[in-house]
Amino acid sequence: MTTTLRPSGPLQQGEDGVRSRGYDVCDNGRPVGSVAISTDESFGAAAGVVRDLRVDEERRRRGRGTIAVLAAEEVLRQWGCTRARVEVPADNEPALRLAVALGYTERSRNMAKRLGPGTAALPGGLTSRPMSGEEFAAWRREAVISYARTWTERGVPPEQARLKSESDHARHLPDGARTEGVRFQVLLRGDETVGHVWVAVRDEPPGGPAGYVFDVEVREEHRGSGYGRALMLLAEDITRAGGQDRLGLHVFASNTPALRLYESLGYATTRYNLAKVL
Repeated sequence: MTTTLRPSGPLQQGEDGVRSRGYDVCDNGRPVGSVAISTDESFGAAAGVVRDLRVDEERRRRGRGTIAVLAAEEVLRQWGCTRARVEVPADNEPALRLAVALGYTERSRNMAKRLGPGTAALPGGLTSRPMSGEEFAAWRREAVISYARTWTERGVPPEQARLKSESDHARHLPDGARTEGVRFQVLLRGDETVGHVWVAVRDEPPGGPAGYVFDVEVREEHRGSGYGRALMLLAEDITRAGGQDRLGLHVFASNTPALRLYESLGYATTRYNLAKVL
């Protein structure tokens, strides 16, 4: 048995410079599965993505998936990629084991919660209001820098981290705080701002449109007092008011306090995001 990759279509390159190509996974020239690769639109041309790996059920458990991923990584190296990432649904344990065995480490995960009809009142002494235009401008200047920093702290090269931060903020906030479906809400204790949350509506599989927490932050001097939980309950109420019954979010795997908070609130992992240096 000889397992190889064979292009299933031409090399694609979009106006944004992203390259992509699909491949058949073949045994002695006969297709037994497929895999796709691309450069990463968020992290730039030096970052690659391996996605949509599939091996026919009757052909599994014989190392074909391993060979397919290794071959896909070699193509990414030829494209100039220095890192690669994969996304694994939480219920696909074989794919997760394969990724870990090939040297991918969990970088972050996506989580979601089905919201009930009831609302949760903020703890006594806390209120909220929309973020002002002046506050938003100050937040955005700092957010682009701090979000890039979170990636470099996890081993992403600075240029890739900068591209990721700039592209994400531009894509999700094309019209700033006035972007359709976006809410920025500030949490107050008396007259003092203790934190904020950014909630928006986006397609969140499975199930279509859902609320999504893009940013939740408690000011450093107020951490450890339960304000993170209050902000998440506020985000859930914002989502219900917008007509959605699910709320999703992204969290870095190393952020143990945040993971524990979300799990205690009933959020479950929907996808693992893993990466490796090529």
